[in-house]
Amino acid sequence: MSEAVGEVLAFGIGVALSPAAVIAAVLLVIGPDGRASAGLFVVTWALSLAVVGATALLLADGAGASDAGGPADWVVVVQVVLALLLVVLAVSQWRGRLRDGVASEMPLWMRKVDGLTARQAVGMAIFLASGKPKNLLLTVGAAVAIAELGASAGAQAGALAVFVLLGTLAPAAPLAMSLLLRNRSAAVLGGLREWMVRENATIVAVLCLVFAAKLLGDALSA
Repeated sequence: MSEAVGEVLAFGIGVALSPAAVIAAVLLVIGPDGRASAGLFVVTWALSLAVVGATALLLADGAGASDAGGPADWVVVVQVVLALLLVVLAVSQWRGRLRDGVASEMPLWMRKVDGLTARQAVGMAIFLASGKPKNLLLTVGAAVAIAELGASAGAQAGALAVFVLLGTLAPAAPLAMSLLLRNRSAAVLGGLREWMVRENATIVAVLCLVFAAKLLGDALSA
C-alpha cells in the first residue's frame, strides 16, 4: 500500500492547490450561510474527487493497467496525452494571467459565488472538483498511477482515500481558519482571497507544467 500512496501524494497536493476552490470557500465562509455552505462545499468537493477517482481507477483496472508488475503500453500513451493536455492548459493559463499594474478582478463565476445558498454550493463544488481541467486531469492521472501498480483492492482504496484527503486540505482551509480564528478570520481570509484572485492563473500554469513533466518522466521511465 505504501507504494500506491507514494504515487498519489504529488497528485493530491496538486489538486489541493486549486486557487478557484479556495476562493470559492472563502466567499462562502463570509457569505450569508457562512460555515454551513462552506462545510457542504468541502464535503461535496471531497465526494466529487472520490467519485471521479474511483471511476477512473475501476476503468483503468478493468483495462489491465498493470502488465507483469509494470504499466501496460496504453498507460504510457495515456500519461503522454495527459501531459500534453496539461501543457496546453498551462499555456492558456499563462497567457491569461494578470499583468503587473493591472487591477485584479474576480472572474464572473467567482462574483456569482457571493450569496450562494447551501444547495448551490454543492453544484459549485462539483464543477470545481470535476469540471475544472486541471483537477480532472490530475485525478485521472492519480487513478492511472494507482492502477498500474497492480496492488490489491484494499491498497488501491487506501491510496485513493489519501489522494482525496490531500486534495481537500486547501479547499477546507478557509473553513478551518474561520472556526479557529473566528472574528479575526475576516481580515486573513480577505487577504488570501485577493492574493488567490491575482495569482490564480500563474499558480495553475506552474502546477500544470510540473505535473506534465512528472507524467512525461513516468512515461519515459516505463
